Amino acid sequence: MILSEYRGNTMFNLTGKTAVITGASRGIGKAIAMKFAKQGANIAFLHIFDAENAAQTEKELAELGVKVKGYECDVSDFNGTKAAIEQIIEDFGEIHILVNNAGIIRDGLMLSMKEEDFDKVINVNLKGTFNMTKGVYQHFMKKRRGRIINIASVVGINGNAGQSNYASAKAGIIGMTKSVAKELASRGVTVNAIAPGFIATDMTASMPEKAREAAIAAIPMKKAGQVEDIANTALFLASDEAAYITGEVIKVDGGMAM
Repeated sequence: MILSEYRGNTMFNLTGKTAVITGASRGIGKAIAMKFAKQGANIAFLHIFDAENAAQTEKELAELGVKVKGYECDVSDFNGTKAAIEQIIEDFGEIHILVNNAGIIRDGLMLSMKEEDFDKVINVNLKGTFNMTKGVYQHFMKKRRGRIINIASVVGINGNAGQSNYASAKAGIIGMTKSVAKELASRGVTVNAIAPGFIATDMTASMPEKAREAAIAAIPMKKAGQVEDIANTALFLASDEAAYITGEVIKVDGGMAM
């Protein structure tokens, strides 16, 4: 199927734009990459220790007729992300959209949580968002345009027992989103966050059955969200149709955090 067959109208058209997406070899990140590519965006995606899935993702994206390249990069490494962004600009010419999606979990009650588990989650989820945002900041300022979309979580809004590290990182991302949005608004750059609820991914599939059932029972819509639900929201925020929206946190959670 050729790319033009995917586009039923001109809304949300990303043709000619380059999107950088972290953690896009699978799950939510991959869904966002596929959605953007179907609307014409060229895709540069970052992954770490996931070469097999990354190769498959690169193949699937290329079949949509856009330019695509995967980069192995640890987003918690400041110098590494700086080098990756510089290479992407050299390879693609310009960056128009950044999606900070890369994230990990290391769950546990505060009582038993190890320091390294706290640090690792903060370094990947929160510092990784800082590193990538810092990397495109001046590029976007000079171009006087750009979209930054941060993947937060309803856990960063409401908290969750056993996830103090993850909740802290996601709450930090929300604060960072609002602060950077204020800094870049006059330069034509929008910065927004998406706060997913319980989404069907490899991560949630690994939960014990009873815990997963309890989580779904707590959702007013009584079902898990799909990665496409997040991708659809990201596409809107990346598009020209969302040009006057910045500093917002959009919950995509079936009513979980009402």
